Amino acid sequence: MQTRHIGERKVGAIGLGGMPMSIEGRPDRARSVAAIHAALDEGVTLIDTADAYHLEANEVGHNESLIAEALRGHSGGTSDVLVATKGGHLRPGDGSWTLNGDPAYLKRACEASLRRLGVEAIGLYQFHRPDPGVPYADSVGALRELLDEGKILMAGISNADPEQIRTANEVLGGRLASVQNQYSPRFRSSEPELELCDQLGIAFLPWSPLGGITRAGGLGDQHAEFAAIARERGVSPQQVCLAWMLAKSPVVIPIPGSSRPETARDSARAADLSLPEEELARLG
Repeated sequence: MQTRHIGERKVGAIGLGGMPMSIEGRPDRARSVAAIHAALDEGVTLIDTADAYHLEANEVGHNESLIAEALRGHSGGTSDVLVATKGGHLRPGDGSWTLNGDPAYLKRACEASLRRLGVEAIGLYQFHRPDPGVPYADSVGALRELLDEGKILMAGISNADPEQIRTANEVLGGRLASVQNQYSPRFRSSEPELELCDQLGIAFLPWSPLGGITRAGGLGDQHAEFAAIARERGVSPQQVCLAWMLAKSPVVIPIPGSSRPETARDSARAADLSLPEEELARLG
């Protein structure tokens, strides 16, 4: 698998998003673990999660615990696997999402994630979503303190606009490692953020790169040109989509969600699919 960088850390060019394993439509635990193992066996070395990936109010961190279990049980070495998690976005258990960007809360949330992941320092910790009730620089300041304390090795942000990216990088003293925004053939409004990350050399991690949990399987039905090239190349439309995304910039590292071994393998193999300029032009 081709590689990319988050900060100084080398990772596979395709990551794995853990959300589908822990929220609506949650599969049984064994299938989720098998999906994680399949991704690892294909060379995936970035797994993205969050403390808010759960259903009920009493199971905060469900996905973090699941990933920690899968890593412990993998037969191969996992020392090169970077686990990225997030804090600041909450699910009260009634299906809604709420925000808490209070610096003290973010530091407590990080401590809880450390315990669930069973690590001394989190590889990449990300502020999940801006909280309008808290100055953005104050929220990111908590990540700066966590970096300085050695609780996290890298800091990132998610769902950010260009101004917030610049603010975060300034607050972190130039140490902003990643930006995780929604980006897919259907949702391209994060292109300004992608372009800024490319200019600054900051990793850009598209979430829901295949269109989201309910749309990923039908990507070829929704985007005819992706389906056409997939037929011509003998691969899935999902692989074409991820390869198209990788061609956008060397800072792009898509994190498609998966809860089945076969889809985890298929997504990972997109890292070795090269699209010529003629095909990229067709995809736009």
